[in-house]
Amino acid sequence: MSTSLPPVIPVARWNRDLERLLPIRSQFVVSGNIRDSFLTALPGGPALVPLLRCLWETLRQQGTRCLLVFDPADGIRVYPNEAAQVELAERLFDLRLAGGNQIISLESLAKLMKNLTAQRAARCALVLDFASRLTRSPDHLAEDEHRFFIAAEKLSINAAPVVPHEGGGLPAFNPVLWLVNRAQDLPSWFALDSERVASLIIAKPDYESREAAARLLAPLFEGFAPASAAAGEKFVKSFTDGSEGMTLGALSDITELATRQGLGIDAIDDAVRCYKVGALDNPWRKDYLREKIRDGSTFIEDRVKGQHAAVTKTLDILKRSVMGLTGAQARSGGSRPRGVLFFAGPTGVGKTELAKTLTQLVFGDERAYIRFDMSEFAEEHAGARLLGAPPGYIGFDAGGELTNAVREKPFSVVLFDEIEKAHPRILDKFLQILEDGRLTDGRGETAYFSETILVFTSNLGIYVEDERGQRIQNVRPGDAYETVEAKVRGAIGDYFKFRLSRPEILNRIGDNIVVFNFITPEVSELIFDGMLKNIARRLQEEFRLELKLSPGVRNTLLERCRRDLSNGGRGIGNQLEADFINPLSRALFAQEIDGKQSVTVSAFDEQDKVVSVSVTLA
Repeated sequence: MSTSLPPVIPVARWNRDLERLLPIRSQFVVSGNIRDSFLTALPGGPALVPLLRCLWETLRQQGTRCLLVFDPADGIRVYPNEAAQVELAERLFDLRLAGGNQIISLESLAKLMKNLTAQRAARCALVLDFASRLTRSPDHLAEDEHRFFIAAEKLSINAAPVVPHEGGGLPAFNPVLWLVNRAQDLPSWFALDSERVASLIIAKPDYESREAAARLLAPLFEGFAPASAAAGEKFVKSFTDGSEGMTLGALSDITELATRQGLGIDAIDDAVRCYKVGALDNPWRKDYLREKIRDGSTFIEDRVKGQHAAVTKTLDILKRSVMGLTGAQARSGGSRPRGVLFFAGPTGVGKTELAKTLTQLVFGDERAYIRFDMSEFAEEHAGARLLGAPPGYIGFDAGGELTNAVREKPFSVVLFDEIEKAHPRILDKFLQILEDGRLTDGRGETAYFSETILVFTSNLGIYVEDERGQRIQNVRPGDAYETVEAKVRGAIGDYFKFRLSRPEILNRIGDNIVVFNFITPEVSELIFDGMLKNIARRLQEEFRLELKLSPGVRNTLLERCRRDLSNGGRGIGNQLEADFINPLSRALFAQEIDGKQSVTVSAFDEQDKVVSVSVTLA
């Protein structure tokens, strides 16, 4: 990339349409991305400039000598504020612009518009800036507002193309340009009922525009070397790809951020990430993370018992994320989430626990874990909770629960529990997250998922419907893991492809499906002992009591807790609560425990389906 080859300035469609329509349209409603910066060819070279400057350069090339700008706050002024233009405006329109601007009423503005459109002394144009704020409500106009828009509509129809005395040329309108955030900010009848009012929508910059802006901004980065073409092209591609969906103003802000943070041309990805997520510290780049993940198997299996295959697959995906190779097979995958995991298998086998453990391993803090119970989103309208209500609806300005949470914690594990219980239309929202790594809420603010790990959990495949529509168990405790994995994967494929008719969701999840096995009798004993330790720890914390169990009581409890392993560790916990915690609480409640140091459970009994234990305090 050489500074002797300035970027080619692409002409935006809206700008081409403006030039093309000037001879046949008298007014233009300009909406969309109006507050952005725009690549414009200036006498000193290409630059990123505000819309007003871009419009002035375009109209100046069409022979415009005077550009008036009105906004509801500051009134009327001349752009650019130079002596020749100001003198011309004061002479043609009887203005007094000694302070740079003049406050005028809507009635005076309507007269000014009429004068301007018929002006033949010199070609002129009027820009109504912040036109969205001309009225409190476009559907409920005050009397003076209504008269003003009627005058503007009438003027759009009656105005005629003019040939100015100065400059001559072909006939063209002296245009009036309304700058609005949305076209509906003006009364609907104003543009609909007049063929002479054209609508120009300024879209977000395309790839070509972002690439040209990246070339223009490159010399501002530390370490830029005009002679290094390869490094320059790599920078341009990374900057252009990483800024997809952003404005050119955002590219300027990223450049300013990089300058202030000392991020050079080789660190453009970090500069873009900092801007997107609003955080400078990147835990994915920390050296200690590799060490933690290298020993991650031991750390995870201490909390998630008996799921070696699932833990191994999870760590493989995590290592890929740390190496920055997620989506490496695609031409551009830098905006996708760091990792995507689909945990499937029986209930109570550690799917949610693995998500929590993963959060602890990567971020060192379980609070970086964000959980959504998808059974709460079974109705289609519940999707508004995730992204926020659409504009105009009650609560739209509050944003969505998902987008707000990710903006608050850009480095996090986001868990969508029991994904199959969500409404199918809500599942469509994940297509954009999985592909582009971003979502825009009802306020128009974008949340970026590029630094998150997404975890979906599901019980699909454990139960299926037979030919009569009845639910039957598809896999059972004791089945080989290979059988469980094959049947669960097959059921997941059938669900997304045939029941939902959304194979594209499954396609984006790819091979990131992690199937959990049933809890085996050997593993169940480990889970049981772990839960007993938790009970003992709670007694120690609450009452300073040491818990002791006789071997007979321990073995009886173990046998009762693993009679049915179809509910996994959660089933063991439920049984232990019913057969041990409840009777132990009853026994301790009946005795005086102040000053005691230990409690020994020596006997276990059940009569009339009521379990009781014998305890001795010492």
